[in-house]
Amino acid sequence: MRNPSNVRQEMSFKNSTPRYQDDSPDSDEKGRIDPEYTGADTSGVDPKKVLLKMDLHLIPMLALLYLLSFLDRGNIGNARIEGLVETLNMTGPQYNWCLTVFFFTYCVFEVPSNLILKRLRPSIWLPSIMVAWGTVMTLMGVVQDFKGLLIARLFLGLTEAGLYPGVAYYITMWYCRTEAQLRQAMFFSAASVAGAFSGLLAYAIAKMDGVGGYEGWRWIFILEGILTVLVACIAFFTIYDFPETAQFLTESEREWVVHRLRYQGSKDSGQMVAESEHFKWKYVREAFTDWQIYLGLWMYWGIVCPLYGTSLFLPSIIRELGYTSSTAQLLTVPIYITAAVLAVAVAWFSDRSGQRSPYIFTCMCAIGIGFIICLAASAHGGVPGVVYAGIFIAVCGVYPAFPGNVTWVSNNLAGSYKRSAGMAIHIGVGNLAGAMSSNFYRASDSPKYILGHALELGFVAVGLCAVVGLRWNYSRLNRKRDQMPVGEYSDAENSEKGDRAPTYRYVL
Repeated sequence: MRNPSNVRQEMSFKNSTPRYQDDSPDSDEKGRIDPEYTGADTSGVDPKKVLLKMDLHLIPMLALLYLLSFLDRGNIGNARIEGLVETLNMTGPQYNWCLTVFFFTYCVFEVPSNLILKRLRPSIWLPSIMVAWGTVMTLMGVVQDFKGLLIARLFLGLTEAGLYPGVAYYITMWYCRTEAQLRQAMFFSAASVAGAFSGLLAYAIAKMDGVGGYEGWRWIFILEGILTVLVACIAFFTIYDFPETAQFLTESEREWVVHRLRYQGSKDSGQMVAESEHFKWKYVREAFTDWQIYLGLWMYWGIVCPLYGTSLFLPSIIRELGYTSSTAQLLTVPIYITAAVLAVAVAWFSDRSGQRSPYIFTCMCAIGIGFIICLAASAHGGVPGVVYAGIFIAVCGVYPAFPGNVTWVSNNLAGSYKRSAGMAIHIGVGNLAGAMSSNFYRASDSPKYILGHALELGFVAVGLCAVVGLRWNYSRLNRKRDQMPVGEYSDAENSEKGDRAPTYRYVL
């Protein structure tokens, strides 16, 4: 069978007639498209119609996959307040370790998974890892002690590792830089819905306490795991691979989608250069040594520490404010629903303006304000409603900021394989924040959790500095490249340089 990941290298862009560079001295891979070729007969294509078709065929399933992923990794917080810790005779530190180890394997396997996704077919790889983590989640419902839960969480991190970076990268294979954040937010807002749905579902499932001799918290794991496996079986038939092979698009629409993706990075430079699509290990090495990924990590941590801190501990925090377990589950719902709506709204404005940093910075300020309120109210004591309001504001800043942060870094990585590896590094190492935030809210600090709120606020402050640093450096490099003469390097050389080429312009 023809490898779909190589189809893009062989795609023709004008009247279905291939134009290859087999004998050119600038060509380093047989069959690679001539970077100087920019013509495409797409006059009959309606861009809005094509984007709508893509949205309807791609986003709903991606959102469902991520909803289940976030539901399965975060439902341990719901299980905790339904008696998990007491049943397994665990201490507070042991419970935190079960949260922490998830992120060790989750981080390690993200880069290999993204490279496999590019070489394999998304319609095979994404559902396969989904079946794996659904199976692990189901088996978590039958663990008998701390060691069993710890091992299950390790395997859950391993099997879930490929989903978010894989889907985030997958979106960049279909949508241009000025369209990506809205789509990232549309599927990431599923995490917000997962937070709300998790509370409602856990509230209902916990009523099964005693059925089959199992506690209610066990049924949370078992039923949600089975649901994940069932959806994965459907996903094998409903996920599309690449624009070049999408049957729901016409031939001219496929040409239009592929062509604009290849030339998007250089369109403002006056010299159109095609993005490199072939694999070289040097692109992976460049991703591991790219300054913007590591500066972006501090921005990522400033968003993800509050994200995981709230998703893993929000039910417990609300319960410690004096509410019953069932009320605590239900009080998480309005927070996450509001956050989902805001994530999509902010992304729409960001894509429309073509700017990322102002929206990320503003949302991170909202996160900081939320935790300042939590700190002040917790220190004062006796005002649970104010603490709840602070958490509400913080979460409503987290969920719009996160897709903006991922989209901004992906927008500024050129070369398909460098973007694949770079996004996985950014998201993978960034998710170590989950390991850190898993230990922010210690049982010994309840009910005020002042240390946890303070640590979250500290990471937000550092993240804000990173946003300013990225914006300043991108602006400086764009101004420098504006002064460079056009044509200093050949198109083939610029294509090879990727985002380091003088023809490439960073998104601010």
